[in-house]
Amino acid sequence: MAQTDLAELVAAAGSESPDRLALVETTGRGLTWGELDDEVGRLATGLGRAGLLAGHRVVLVLGNRLEFVTAYLATLRAQAVAVPVNPRSAVGELTRIVDDCTPRLVVADAATAPLVREALAGTASRPRVVVVEAHPEAGELRWDELRAAEARPVPPLQDPDKLAALLYTSGTSGRPRAAMLTHRALLANIDQVARVEPPMIHGDDVVLGALPLFHVYGLNAVLGGVLRHRAKLLIVEQWDPQEVLDLIEDEAVSVLPLAPPVFAHWLPLEQLQERLGPVRLVLSGSAPLDPGVVERFTELTGLPVHQGYGLTEAAPVVTSTLCSRELQPGSVGSALPGIELRLVDESGRQVDGEDPGQIQVRGDNLFSGYWPDGGGGPDAQGWWSTGDVGFLDESGDLFLVDRVKELVIVSGFNVYPTEVEDVLREVPGVVDVAVIGVPDEQTGEAVVAYVVAPGAGVQELEDSVRAHAASRLARFKQPTRIEVVDELPLTVTGKVQKGRLRGLERRRTLGLLE
Repeated sequence: MAQTDLAELVAAAGSESPDRLALVETTGRGLTWGELDDEVGRLATGLGRAGLLAGHRVVLVLGNRLEFVTAYLATLRAQAVAVPVNPRSAVGELTRIVDDCTPRLVVADAATAPLVREALAGTASRPRVVVVEAHPEAGELRWDELRAAEARPVPPLQDPDKLAALLYTSGTSGRPRAAMLTHRALLANIDQVARVEPPMIHGDDVVLGALPLFHVYGLNAVLGGVLRHRAKLLIVEQWDPQEVLDLIEDEAVSVLPLAPPVFAHWLPLEQLQERLGPVRLVLSGSAPLDPGVVERFTELTGLPVHQGYGLTEAAPVVTSTLCSRELQPGSVGSALPGIELRLVDESGRQVDGEDPGQIQVRGDNLFSGYWPDGGGGPDAQGWWSTGDVGFLDESGDLFLVDRVKELVIVSGFNVYPTEVEDVLREVPGVVDVAVIGVPDEQTGEAVVAYVVAPGAGVQELEDSVRAHAASRLARFKQPTRIEVVDELPLTVTGKVQKGRLRGLERRRTLGLLE
């Protein structure tokens, strides 16, 4: 019988392969499939005893660790809703998320507990806090107190279209909001990826788990694939280029799902080919990868890099070069089995030939709209507009051209300029701000802020802006450069001409500006 939720994949593996290793941390801690299933069952039972009902939200503010995986799967088994968030969020960001989704429970570890406590102090919501490997404060639960002495059976999920997870993303407009992913959508994308030939993951693979598990790429493309194929996941919490290469050698890691910045970190290192000896497949996603970097990496290692295109709202994988007839520079591949792509013009008419158009997607993997009312989801025919512009060649390969909106992608994470601009306008003396993305070798893109503050000293203003951004925004959203200007270029209707700012950045890159 087909599974209706991810936790059933764990139950099946626990029954059929109980002694095989499923998860292992770089610390040496690990769980077999049988132990993982038992732990998920105990936690799901504990969630029920703590008063959690189907549909209640559980916010996970955890780094990459065993407890993230078990808490996530236990939440799904209890038919509650998992809300993974960036453990490096700024206090204000976490406060907004809690106010938005009103969770009953927040799970934190020693590194994130101070953040959670400070964020909850600023919200009207009063969820129960569970702490992992940290001393609980008044009213909080220790992780071990949440675990039941034994697992009790949970009724199987009857409706796979019930909400499973809320993943906060910038979407195609506005401030970050939560994409509503059902059990059906999560499982559908895992199945679509599993139908790709040659397979991305085999049962005997060791898969690198260095991508953040709170991010949809790590959560469903990596963890979901491991659950489906009963591979082994090596969980890495802290990224260090040299140490990860040592792990790949020591643990015989065979599948590397990576974010684009990793390649720039690795290219200068010696003996790269030898150190990647166990690897059979390299995957890159979450942001476009420079074709020149791909070419250099393959020349040095002999390993092709398979890229894909995905979005949080698609759970996430839409295309892969593993589905292409051949690898082509700049291509992000063809649509996965079960996913349809089409391009439309500004009036919504389908684009013919290889002309660019806005990318629309249709498939069972799509989200159900944005929390809480489902707005912004697929249309009546099942098509969803991504906000990205691309073109399809005659072989069906997708090439990304631009973004309809102003989204900036830093190391695979979405940064919406409106959010950053609103924060920087809070700085005393600042009268206007324009934020754009610029190319960056390490992170793909970086955030640059053009700031207008008449009469302010340049260095003093820069210091104030950086300090305020650091207190209100996650690190990847903070401007890497601040340009203090007398005025912003405006249209006759008062709209900032960001195209002119990008033109200035291109001239600066070419050395035409100081």
